[in-house]
Amino acid sequence: MKVIAVIPARYASTRFPAKLLQDLCGKTVIRRTYEAAVATKLFDDVFVVTDSELIQNEIIVNGGKAIMSQKQHESGSDRIAEAVADIDCDIVVNVQGDEPFINGEPLAEVLEVFRNDPGRQVDLASLMIEIKKEHDIENPNIVKVVTDQSGFALYFSRSVIPFARDREAGARYFRHIGVYAFRKQAILDFAALPMKSLEATEKLEQLRYLEFGKRIRMIETRHAGIGIDTIEDLQKARQLLKG
Repeated sequence: MKVIAVIPARYASTRFPAKLLQDLCGKTVIRRTYEAAVATKLFDDVFVVTDSELIQNEIIVNGGKAIMSQKQHESGSDRIAEAVADIDCDIVVNVQGDEPFINGEPLAEVLEVFRNDPGRQVDLASLMIEIKKEHDIENPNIVKVVTDQSGFALYFSRSVIPFARDREAGARYFRHIGVYAFRKQAILDFAALPMKSLEATEKLEQLRYLEFGKRIRMIETRHAGIGIDTIEDLQKARQLLKG
């Protein structure tokens, strides 16, 4: 089973433009993310796919591999699909470009799903972590997921799911962590499918997979990851590295 990691890296960002090229204790955010992905030793190859020559050059001059997108894309999955179309691989792992503190343990757990799936029932696998604070459960910026008894995703939403009409029923709430591992064919299929109403309404690309019958196996983890979405996040990351 040949496994590659692909790091989609847009230059523009609504909340923090050019964040991937910000200095993080002597290296850019995207370079640290790339090197952290390589350091896990889980992948046969690691690529950055980007719409920016600045990001491409940053990776290449530091000995990494980068692919320039030839088209405009609405989602990271679309950008990855274009990049991997001609790459020989079985499994593609989407690593977020703004997460320089990659933990190899949950990634290894996600990959194990495919090694234990001889019947190829799983199209893609992803991560979730339990959330207990009420304000996090109600926060629309935190994407929730519910699963069936076998751990397959039933739905993702920015809303509170499940809704606690009976608070004594003991429902647990899970936050979706945006790390994906795909069978190569699943992500190629994704790019060929149109956006439907659920994805358009919630602005969650993973709903396109569910709307077209793909199966997403969720793995519960204790590692939430540390993303850099704001200047404050960058400052915290610098302190973490210095500390």
